[in-house]
This record gives sequence, C-alpha cells and structure tokens, in this order.
Amino acid sequence: MSELPETMKAVVFHGPKKIAVEDRPVPKRKLSSTYRSRIPGTDILTWKVQYKNPRTSSSKSRPQPYAARMFEPSSREGGGVTLDHVSDTVCVGRELHVFRGHQPSPTGFIMGHEFVGTVVQAGSEVKSVSPGDKVVTPFTVSCMNCFYCTHGASARCSECLLFGTPALDGGQAEYVRIPHADGTVVKSPSEISDRALVLMADIFPTGYFGAKNAFAMLRPHQEAAEAAVVVIGCGPVGLCAIVSALEYRPRHLFAVDSVPSRLELARQLGAEPLNFTEGKERMMQRVREVTEGRGADAVIEVVGLSPALRTAFDLLRPFGVISSIGVHNAEIPWNGNEAYGKNLRIQMGRCPVRSLFPESLPVLAKNQDKFSFMFDKIMPLTEAVEGYELFDQMKVQKVVFQP
Repeated sequence: MSELPETMKAVVFHGPKKIAVEDRPVPKRKLSSTYRSRIPGTDILTWKVQYKNPRTSSSKSRPQPYAARMFEPSSREGGGVTLDHVSDTVCVGRELHVFRGHQPSPTGFIMGHEFVGTVVQAGSEVKSVSPGDKVVTPFTVSCMNCFYCTHGASARCSECLLFGTPALDGGQAEYVRIPHADGTVVKSPSEISDRALVLMADIFPTGYFGAKNAFAMLRPHQEAAEAAVVVIGCGPVGLCAIVSALEYRPRHLFAVDSVPSRLELARQLGAEPLNFTEGKERMMQRVREVTEGRGADAVIEVVGLSPALRTAFDLLRPFGVISSIGVHNAEIPWNGNEAYGKNLRIQMGRCPVRSLFPESLPVLAKNQDKFSFMFDKIMPLTEAVEGYELFDQMKVQKVVFQP
C-alpha cells in the first residue's frame, strides 16, 4: 500500500449557508492523546457546552467552535477502526437542515453522512473487512453488541456517533475514519451497482423504514391492500419511501410536494401527485374522495418541518398512523387534546440503517433501475460550494461529489 498523504480536501461547515473546501489532515486510524469526541449524555446534533459568564458568574449554553472541544479518549470510539478512501459522497436533505440553519450546530467539522469507499487501513481488531474492500457505511456508528443493536435499534446504539456532525467528521472528504468498523461498515453486496450502493448509507433504508412502520402499525386491524397512504415530501428520501410503500401494494398512494418536477417523478413511480401549493383543503378533499370521507389510513412524513407534520395530522383519519422520518427541531404542531381526539398513532425518529440493511437491500436491488434519475449531478468534491447551492435551490435531485 502506498503511503497516505498528509492532507486531503474536505467540505467544512462554517455556519448557515457557509461551507468551504479546505485542506485538512488525513485522519489517523489510531488516535492521539486527545480527539474530538461526543459528550456523553448529550445529543450529537444539538451539542452545546457550558461556559461561565465572567461578569455574572452564571452558566449558560452556547455552541462552541469545533476546535475548542478536545477530550480524553474513551471507549466510545472503539478499537475496531478503519480508514477509508472515499469514492462517492452525497449531499442530501440532512445536510440541508444544517446548511440552511434549521438545525443549530457548531462549526468547523467535515460534512457528509452518505458515502462509499475502499478500506485503506484496518485495525487488528477488525474482522469483517480488509484493505482493498469496497464498503458502504451507514450514517451512524454502531457496535452491534449493545441492547439497542441486538434489538434492531442500531440508530440508538450505546456507542452511537453520527457522521458529518461536530461529534464525528463526515465523508465529504478524500478520507474518512470509521470507528466500530465491524458493527458499522458493510462490504459492497454483489446485487447492487456501485452507483446505487451509496443509497444504502441512509436514504433508501430510511424511506423503507418510514413505509415499514406505517404498514406495521396498521396491522392487525387493516391490511395493506385496503389502505390509502400519503407520502409527504418527494425529495430523494420521499421517493425511496414511495417505492418501498408500493411493495406493500396499498389500495391508493398519494404523494405531496410543492415542486412540480418532484411530483412528476412521484407519478412516474406510481403515486398520485398532490401539489401542496394548491391548498390543504383541496388535498383533503381528494384523499376523502378515495376513503369514503374518512381521511388517510397512514401518512409517511419525510420533510422534517412543522407545516408538513401538521398536514400529515390533518389528512389522517381517526385511529390513523403517522410514520415520521423527517428530522424535526420545532415543537409538535398539535396539542394533546387534538391528538386524543384523533386517537393518533405515531412513530418518529432516526432509521436504524445497520439493523435494517439486510431486509431493505433486496427491495433496493429489485428497484435500483428506478433510481437512475437521482444521480443527475456528479461533481468533483472541489466544486462542493456550487453543488450545495444547486441542491439548496432544488435544481437537482441529488449531488454526488467525487473526491
């Protein structure tokens, strides 16, 4: 193996609507005496630290620059570490939550939570992959040994770290360091094309998760073939949810968005498009037409904004199901009395990609040809600033950066 370079190109977050491609040190497989780590007991997406106001002696919380947070090594990083050379890394909706400022975040970290690459170094503890293996990395680190991992909930692994956050540099770079490699990375499966493989890092399993939860909560009282289902949000994850939902063969599937090109893609995949800009009443009327006035049996909400979640609630029938996979930061847009009055059933949260990988993979393998449109913009990593602008303006479905 050739000697690794000292530096690499990486996409670094500097605040809302501010990213830059910079030279950063190539990460080391072995850590030095200090490293950037998660603070135990805090959520890595809303990481804050305490500081003292010297004038008032009061403690407050505020985001801190990334470089200021250095902590002693702990077991959270794990010994089974690989260093991967990135081949494809993607800009998707979760990056936009941070980029647009919807998700408050410290600065200075490397972006990117969806990527594929080739292992260039592996620790002696790593047994599942070797240097030279092409791998895909789910967007959360998981040990696959703790309570959550062994119960199908790897997204909440007791050792969990999220790529592309202040806690763990992401994959929008030439190289990326993978802690807990045996519980995280997956060797490239033969049934998936190299280009489609990156979808398995997050968005396809996440769309599948949204559909699976919706139909699982409907049973045993209602079969999928009887259900009228709505998907709110027709970005890449929403389109994955549509394809996954159609595997259950619902009686009717609607797709809601405000972007005509996205609605057309949803129609081509097999959903009836409903344009959000035409008003909620018109959407509700159409849903009631096919449900004898009741409302949707299940709504899969993908957007991650309160108006979308409220729309899901309003379109839903009593005893209906909301399966929300959008990343939410605002308050829930209904009160307890409204939820009680509708006998609401709801599932929210992050997809356990590593846990769902084996069952979602065959669904993507079967449908991968339907997703060629998603790779409509392939750019060098050095042009990431332009790529983010294009994706932010919804001019492309998905941006693939190649370091």
